[in-house]
Amino acid sequence: MASKRRPSFNPKTFLRQVGNGKTIISCKKNRVLFSQGDAADAVYYILEGKVTLTVVSKRGKEAVVAILEPATFFGEACLTGQVMRLEAATTVGVAKIVRIGKAAMIKVLHEEPTFSELFLAHLLVRSLRIQEDLVDQLFNSSEKRLARLLLLMAHFGKESEPETVIAKLSQETLADMIGTTRSRVSFFMNKFRKLGFIEYDSGLDKELHVHRSLLNVVLHD
Repeated sequence: MASKRRPSFNPKTFLRQVGNGKTIISCKKNRVLFSQGDAADAVYYILEGKVTLTVVSKRGKEAVVAILEPATFFGEACLTGQVMRLEAATTVGVAKIVRIGKAAMIKVLHEEPTFSELFLAHLLVRSLRIQEDLVDQLFNSSEKRLARLLLLMAHFGKESEPETVIAKLSQETLADMIGTTRSRVSFFMNKFRKLGFIEYDSGLDKELHVHRSLLNVVLHD
């Protein structure tokens, strides 16, 4: 008697199903998923919404490390032996997040090559982004760093069509992400608006429209 064929494994379907060490969390705005110093015991995946990663120094200064978008894993350092979270993760707005327990994550990585490929691709993209961010901090002016950040958030340079409207962010958050002051961010945002590179009504609490012409700031020597 022939044995039944195992159904093909679909990573995206797997990530949308509860059970097997997975839970799906429906989050409101500013939901803290984990705090700095918490036990590192799970990997997370963003189905909908965005998540900020922040760190706080010993002197109490908080900095935004990254703003993560849908189809992104985070918290994966627990797989390398990290026992405590080195950063905090908080939802930006309404979000839907998958929590995968460490044991369940290790199991599926070992048993499902297609999932391993998906996760490896994520790690490679994350590594490349970190390298690019480091080069940006070392060699580019704060004006160029701000322009690059806005373009990245609008998905310019990706295969998909860019989104001209990006999420609401405070000037303090943008300043943290590019390593400058709020006043400098305000100066450059006003400059970009006057040149027609971006559009917004009253400050960064409103929708922000990013135009392709902002690339001129990044490409200009």
